[in-house]
Amino acid sequence: MSNVLKIAYLCSADTFPGAEQRRSDAWEHDLTIGMLGMGLHQSGAERARALVPVRWDDPNVDFRQFEAAIVGTTWDYVDRAPEFLATLKRIEQHTALHNSPELIAWNMRKTYLRELADAGCDVIPTLWLEDADESKCRAAFAQFGCTEIVIKPQVGAGAWRQVKLSQDQAWPESALLPPGACMVQPFLPKVASEGEYSLLFFNGEFSHAVRKIAAAGDYRIQSTYGGIDEAHLPNTADLATASAVLAAIPARLGMPLYARVDMVRAEDGKLKLMELEAIEPYLYPVHAPQMGPQFAKAYLSKVRG
Repeated sequence: MSNVLKIAYLCSADTFPGAEQRRSDAWEHDLTIGMLGMGLHQSGAERARALVPVRWDDPNVDFRQFEAAIVGTTWDYVDRAPEFLATLKRIEQHTALHNSPELIAWNMRKTYLRELADAGCDVIPTLWLEDADESKCRAAFAQFGCTEIVIKPQVGAGAWRQVKLSQDQAWPESALLPPGACMVQPFLPKVASEGEYSLLFFNGEFSHAVRKIAAAGDYRIQSTYGGIDEAHLPNTADLATASAVLAAIPARLGMPLYARVDMVRAEDGKLKLMELEAIEPYLYPVHAPQMGPQFAKAYLSKVRG
């Protein structure tokens, strides 16, 4: 019997190594799995561990061969959310799954932000709507006292079907708007002038942080839209604000093996929560040479209970 324990790293077909048409940002998958895999291999545990990329929707994979499965770069789940969740539940019947299907289902619909706000987290003010109706969305300008809003789908990722709209701007065509339930928030100017902050945690312990800056003339910080990122050292207050988000996750869901807290600074100088990413967040390994060992430590603590 091999002394190597295999861990499945779930990914989408378009990030899977060797795919004919890989995503333009699939290099992020390569960096992440390389660093996490090296950390697990060098963890000093009683047996070596290997991280193996596996398509999450591959029906031929026998997950009984894996010690665990980790939801990694499953970046195509948005259009297939029910299938994705059902598949995760099936996988969990054969091996341990991180993060859990229950946590992922909760985190998938952005209404989780209301629960975090009720628990005391400083969330960007949000108008929750069943559809992107023009009159209902435009009511947010008066409600928030702002001149720009952002309309987002309640289930979405990577700025998919997300629209930034100024008060005097014509209403966008429906193909650009969220296709169903949406959320409307005031656009915070520091997104463009200062950027967004992402703080990464493994099993509740802070690992590293980055500042994400949009390309000139844009507000989206993803690399697909020309965004760049740089290492960031959060101050004590900002770290405490992000840590409080993790502490506010409902106890029934448990502490995530991995989580990313995305925040933006308001005009009062305090960080406000944009997103808690506990499904398939990019972990920004370029700015965290220590990430592999930190992740391995967190993973082994989960395995050993």
